[in-house]
Amino acid sequence: MDIEQKLALLNQIDGLYDTYAATLNLACQKGCDHCCTRNVTLTTLEAYRLLAGLAPEQSDPLLARVRAHAGKKRFRPAVTTNQLADLCLAGEAPPEDGPDPAWGPCPFLKASVCPVYPLRPFGCRSFVSGRNCAQSGCAEVTPLMVTITTVFLQTIEHLDQAGCSGNFSDLLQVLAPAAARQDYRNGTLGCRSNGLIPNRPARILMVPPEHRNQAGPWVAKLQGLLRQG
Repeated sequence: MDIEQKLALLNQIDGLYDTYAATLNLACQKGCDHCCTRNVTLTTLEAYRLLAGLAPEQSDPLLARVRAHAGKKRFRPAVTTNQLADLCLAGEAPPEDGPDPAWGPCPFLKASVCPVYPLRPFGCRSFVSGRNCAQSGCAEVTPLMVTITTVFLQTIEHLDQAGCSGNFSDLLQVLAPAAARQDYRNGTLGCRSNGLIPNRPARILMVPPEHRNQAGPWVAKLQGLLRQG
């Protein structure tokens, strides 16, 4: 599958998640930015799509903001979602790391609005809540919502299994040069050498028995998309 096919499939996966999110009773709306922090993670495929979708007059000032925040603390994951699934399957404990919202807002955020909203990665798209986070101090999500969102994350990583994952700011800086994006298209972009973590295929989906009936239709739709791709 070439990069254009992967990008088209990524857009379909995002669209399917939007269909799922429309079935939920969510408090999220424009200007609600409590979850828009520096801790978002994404894949190389999502970062590539974002950069490819911006005109130079857009990307240059946005990347300048990212570079200006380069020294600030942010969440850098030690494992990918599919690696976490592999650890659980092997009965091994995952690393004890996690993001802290107090580390600050996303460098792209301006006046509580995301300037790249249509191109936002799934990590942003799936930050949803049944109540206003600014008022409650935390998001309200059900265990089933977490399960379905995790399956989507696993699917996106599986689609980009030859690529990498990492923090939003880190990945955008790595892929900002045109030569790096060409390396990614050629499959020669090093993950570890760029401070990123290698993606993995989805060997097992993290769906607990109690969620199989309700999550099953969404799993089947995702698998159908992958087969078509």
